[in-house]
Amino acid sequence: MNFEWNEDQLELFEHALSFARDLDFSKVPNGVFPKDAWRALGEFGYYGLPIDSKYSSCGSGFDILTTVKILEGLGQGSTDTGILFAGAAHTFACAMPIYEHGSEKLKMELLPGLTSGEKIAANAISEAEAGSDIGKLTTKAWREGDYYVIKGAKSYVTNGSVADYFVLYATTNPKFGYLGQTAFVVPADLPGIEVGNSYKKLGLNSAQLNQVFFDEVKVHKDYVLGSEGQGARIFAASMDWERCCLFALFIGVMQRDLERCIEYANTRKQGDKTISKFQAVSHRIADMEVRLQSARLLLYFAAWQKSQNVDNTKAVASSKLAISEAFVQSGIDSIRVHGALGYLQESGVDASIRDALGSVLFSGTSDIQRELICNRLGLL
Repeated sequence: MNFEWNEDQLELFEHALSFARDLDFSKVPNGVFPKDAWRALGEFGYYGLPIDSKYSSCGSGFDILTTVKILEGLGQGSTDTGILFAGAAHTFACAMPIYEHGSEKLKMELLPGLTSGEKIAANAISEAEAGSDIGKLTTKAWREGDYYVIKGAKSYVTNGSVADYFVLYATTNPKFGYLGQTAFVVPADLPGIEVGNSYKKLGLNSAQLNQVFFDEVKVHKDYVLGSEGQGARIFAASMDWERCCLFALFIGVMQRDLERCIEYANTRKQGDKTISKFQAVSHRIADMEVRLQSARLLLYFAAWQKSQNVDNTKAVASSKLAISEAFVQSGIDSIRVHGALGYLQESGVDASIRDALGSVLFSGTSDIQRELICNRLGLL
């Protein structure tokens, strides 16, 4: 068992950390999509980290462990987690399904623009009455000659208002449940698509979240991912990527918050002592460290299992669950360490808890992760 990163991986981490620290969001109003940062992340290579250079000059073809380490650096360095979240949805829930399940023609057509960031993709899976249960999607698709006709509405679509393409899941055969779902790539400029206003969210504000309506949108059969009926499997594979890689960003954020708490505790004085001398403060920071390291190791193990092509369902569910819950608790603890200052929005300490609360919901709720773990444990 080897817990060491090689020299190249550490250099990539440091490069990501330095790059993310230099991103400037000061001129971007809250809730507005930061186009300059999006382009900069494309030039950095964010959107092509795990994608072979065969399909794009922006593809790096990194293994998943290296990808995770780079994302950890981005999360630790950036003061805007929302744009990183948007990039992860674009890359791991959209570009990766195209990379792994699209035809060669489709990959050559779409991946150059997606990996550079010139084109933006949005994952259209959730609905008003179907989120975690993909077998209950009400969006329908039926075949008419060389085209599929798609009708339905999708909720909580990340990147919806800025998307050039939607990776969309629809029911093609309602009798087959999970085996009746199909994945499509839907160009956003097709007739019949309407994007609603961006939701106002508690956190991750620069990431745009929208409802999207598809009114008998005609999509050519060449834009099907895999084959008809493989949508549930393709979605599950994309969530495997997203639960590892998106949540690596949050490991980085927690590391930054921990370091900020340590610095504050070592400099803030109460009387003639720094507050780090008080066990009520120092023990809270110790708990933050234990949660962070536990979640980090679970993530690395899940990523390692994926790199070995073994079933990592339990590991990645455990990792996602641990990171989400740790992120929320550490966000609360960070505010408590900073006291009244942490409660002020101008301090910026509140950003993490705002961003963290959504993590127990998206990419599969914490309860769904527990169900996946129970299933793999053999609980009936």
